Amino acid sequence: MADSIVLISGYPPRASESATFTEEARAFIQKQNPGREVLVISHVDGQGDGVFPLIDPNRPRWWKPVVRKLEELSPYVVHVQHDTGMYASPDDPSDTADEQFLDFLEAARHFPLVVEPHTIQSRMQEKEADFLYRMCRTADVVIFKCHYQKWRLDWTFPGMGWRTPTNVMIVPQGVRPDRRYGVHEVPEIRRQLGLDRIPNLSPHLVGLVACAHPNKRWDILTGMWEELQQEIRNRTGQDWSLLAASALGAPRDGATGPDLTTVRELESKGLAHYFEFAASGDNYYRMMGVCDFIVLPSTDESQSHMLTRIIALNKPFITSAPLAGLATQTLESGGGLLFASANMLREAVLRLACDEQLRLRLGNELKAYLENVVSWDVVARQYGQAYAAAHEAKLCGSTADLSLAY
Repeated sequence: MADSIVLISGYPPRASESATFTEEARAFIQKQNPGREVLVISHVDGQGDGVFPLIDPNRPRWWKPVVRKLEELSPYVVHVQHDTGMYASPDDPSDTADEQFLDFLEAARHFPLVVEPHTIQSRMQEKEADFLYRMCRTADVVIFKCHYQKWRLDWTFPGMGWRTPTNVMIVPQGVRPDRRYGVHEVPEIRRQLGLDRIPNLSPHLVGLVACAHPNKRWDILTGMWEELQQEIRNRTGQDWSLLAASALGAPRDGATGPDLTTVRELESKGLAHYFEFAASGDNYYRMMGVCDFIVLPSTDESQSHMLTRIIALNKPFITSAPLAGLATQTLESGGGLLFASANMLREAVLRLACDEQLRLRLGNELKAYLENVVSWDVVARQYGQAYAAAHEAKLCGSTADLSLAY
């Protein structure tokens, strides 16, 4: 196992975005590295072949069993996923969890170490900047999702008296290239989901599909949907319904889910349908796959997991403009519309619902973006470059310098 690639993260059956991400990443990393075993060190609820369930954030110094396993495996590279709360116990303050994570990186730094933080706020507070600076100093390579995040370091770090790290590599969020549905498949998916038995559910659907967190701001669309639905019918002669689908799971940080009052009112009038589904397998893809387009309103820029599913399906979408990560991928892909006010959202929904050719054009833009930029096949190759850079840096005893290459 000395030539293995070890991923450290949550892993199924854990119901989290990081677990789903790691399961997908592992499959495509293995495809790109047939000569190396791709193993996972997961939280204690992880399962599967080549999975070592060792991370228990409720234990002091949870990382010690992880380091012992790494010593045993002596891997080619260690690829660590990080997100807010991933390595924290319910009682841990965020500062304590961050210190524990940095202690882990320090204890594991004699291995080639790649760290991939999933959330980097566009405007960092001082403690967030300090955490990121120390992470970059300890890891051999740090992977960011978007260029603007690296540019933010150029602005933030010098003001704090720090040099901008040279070991940051930009690798976009990977997207499955095998989850597109043809138009002919949609009726069968509706049948599988039981949507064919819902009275008054229209052939055309606008999707609000998300996990049950209040930051999704469904109310922005649901509050105007009755008027919108009538205007779409007047312009096109078509009936449209709103499909509000929520993945089952506990909202993070003890928050309640989105307010469903308006959705239920619309449902009672035959204008919408509320649907709950298990956040596992292909359920997210199937729920989005039956929709003509997706609306992703949010107050939280950390929505890359949701957007990857939309891109995988080549579904036109509408999302929040002020949020840097969502706006960046919308502009890069050319496959969505942005809004920064309720009126802009209203106009965007009308444009997409009333213009089938626009929906087709945006879908084709997403197809090209998927195949050429964000497909897991492309991303896994870039991971390979990060692994090689980390391995070489460790052999040479120097910091990886990716400032010119990436």
